[in-house]
Amino acid sequence: MKRTRIRDIMAGDAIGQECTVQGWVRTRRDSKGVSFLELNDGSTIKNLQVVIDEEYHGGAAPEQQLANGCSVVISGRLVSSQGKEQAVELKARSIEILGEAPAEEYPLQKKRHSFEYLREIAHLRPRTNTFGSVARVRSEMSFAIHRFFHERGFIYVHTPIITGSDCEGAGDMFTVTTLPLENVPKNGGEIDYSGDFFGKKASLTVSGQLEGETYACALTDIYTFGPTFRAENSNTSRHLAEFWMIEPEMAFCDITRNMDVAEEFLKYIFTYLLDHCGDDMDFFDSRINRGVKENLANIVQSSFERITYTHAVELLSKTQAKFEYPVQWGLDLQSEHERYITETVYGKPVIITDYPKEIKAFYMKLNDDDRTVRAMDILVPRLGEIIGGSERESDLGRLKQRIIDLGLNPDDYWWYLDLRRFGSVPHSGFGLGFERLIQFVTGMQNIRDVIPFPRCVKTLDF
Repeated sequence: MKRTRIRDIMAGDAIGQECTVQGWVRTRRDSKGVSFLELNDGSTIKNLQVVIDEEYHGGAAPEQQLANGCSVVISGRLVSSQGKEQAVELKARSIEILGEAPAEEYPLQKKRHSFEYLREIAHLRPRTNTFGSVARVRSEMSFAIHRFFHERGFIYVHTPIITGSDCEGAGDMFTVTTLPLENVPKNGGEIDYSGDFFGKKASLTVSGQLEGETYACALTDIYTFGPTFRAENSNTSRHLAEFWMIEPEMAFCDITRNMDVAEEFLKYIFTYLLDHCGDDMDFFDSRINRGVKENLANIVQSSFERITYTHAVELLSKTQAKFEYPVQWGLDLQSEHERYITETVYGKPVIITDYPKEIKAFYMKLNDDDRTVRAMDILVPRLGEIIGGSERESDLGRLKQRIIDLGLNPDDYWWYLDLRRFGSVPHSGFGLGFERLIQFVTGMQNIRDVIPFPRCVKTLDF
């Protein structure tokens, strides 16, 4: 018999139908000759109750093997449930155990485990409610992101993971090499990469933006959505060494349209999430972070406020609120400042523009004052910055000088400069860290808990 997903059973009127389900036993309880199994197949957070009563004649599944964690195939008839927690249950006709899970060895015997403990068994944590819900939300959000750009004619570009360019100029990059680490060749004290695989120093990318711009300057509207890497030695709840980024790039686009697209983008994917992940979002709202659904709904209904960095500093300087970090023109805004602006001053999302050039990347377009760049950050309540972007510098001379001013070598960016030399156009883009997005929409506190297999400092278990 064809397998029926538990999600489909819960969504329809299936009373009286014969069906076959497959999944893993979450719990089992026995009462007066009747056994009740809670079965989950990952398609929904909801479990299907299976009743094994005196009429059951399957006989193929020894009772002692029907333990928490085992995998089974169960056929039977769907009937109205006598319990309060579900409307339908499956009256078992036959049971086949596919894989046992001995109770004395299976690590998920308790109903609740700490997230710290579950990180130690990341291969099993998807079987819990929390991490099953995180996985489904990641999947639905990925689809919503692709759908948003597809509906608007953007072209999906796969940018390289191995690169010779440092997009941010931060230097926190993983080196990719085939050189013998036990005897690295050197020339005058410096590592000699001439004999390496690429003949030069190569790294894992921190962003697909620069390469994405090459396609935007030919195809107009493109986006990337792929893995990026940072070798930042930060062992905190906000840092990963491997994470995913969404980065659209748009030609013939100034900073104003860039902000318009970014605002529309957030509202679209949040609406999609609320419309398509109801059960999982109810779980996060009730068990992880109360109010997370209301916050998303408020963002969707808001008109984002737009202010300059200078105005933001003025607002923060005038307040009586106490901050851990200083407020001063020329310093980057911290999360506490961003949340104060969104939650206390405006009570809604805020887009801050025109940051000092000294605290932003070389590729951002200089304003006429020669002090600020056409950068924009979108701040949202309960988080702070969620999106960062800018209008890119389209003037060849200015871009080259910015590269030099920041201590970078223009020769490493010859192809990037060529985009300004041949048919340059105003163009803009922004970036959104996917794991930070999932943290925000679910209310999960540690970024290591919103990616299937976290890569971070001193952690590489898989």
